[in-house]
Amino acid sequence: MNIKTTSNGANFADRFKEFDPATIYESAGRSGMIDPSIRPAWSGAKLCGPVFTVKSAPGDNLMLHHAVALAKPGSVIVADIGSYMGAGAWGEILTVAAQAAGVAGLVVNGAVRDIEAIAQRGFPVFSRGLAIGACTKERMGKLNVPLLFGDVMIHPGDIVLGDSDGLVLIERENADAVYQAAVSRHDNEQKIIAELQRGKTTIEILNLPKLNDQEKVWAK
Repeated sequence: MNIKTTSNGANFADRFKEFDPATIYESAGRSGMIDPSIRPAWSGAKLCGPVFTVKSAPGDNLMLHHAVALAKPGSVIVADIGSYMGAGAWGEILTVAAQAAGVAGLVVNGAVRDIEAIAQRGFPVFSRGLAIGACTKERMGKLNVPLLFGDVMIHPGDIVLGDSDGLVLIERENADAVYQAAVSRHDNEQKIIAELQRGKTTIEILNLPKLNDQEKVWAK
């Protein structure tokens, strides 16, 4: 695996696509895990890109419409709607608009709807769940501001990576170091897999604490 150290342009976020969120989480010192209850809204959804943040009033998706209109191509919209589950804050219309604008995906701490249509269009959405309720489009919020998203502080321009395992945040200022650590971790895991396939155990390879003689008897 070749290390790409580009800190600007498309490769800044795209280089993380070759990794899974768990590897990045471990490589970042076990930090950046986004609330595990926010899950892919359809099976197979994956996303990776720089963050465009949205702070929106619960039950109102006006700011999501503005975010789609203003986000740069390749961005992932991360929306705080107060964990509101009474209405789907995102549906097929916003999905079509987002794809036309080049938006790479959505992460929202609330509900979405029209998920079959969204899945057919292949647009990656991560949410707390589904709701058919309708949103108003009246209340102003904030765009591209820092968000406290569960236990994670998210800043515009940070990178979010997500797949079936969940979501992880990569702080922009630490992205190069996390990437290099992820490459090293990946290479080490490949060596471990090769040793396992040659017959070694994880106890031997990882130098894990061994059972004493009595514990071995109990294990039989």
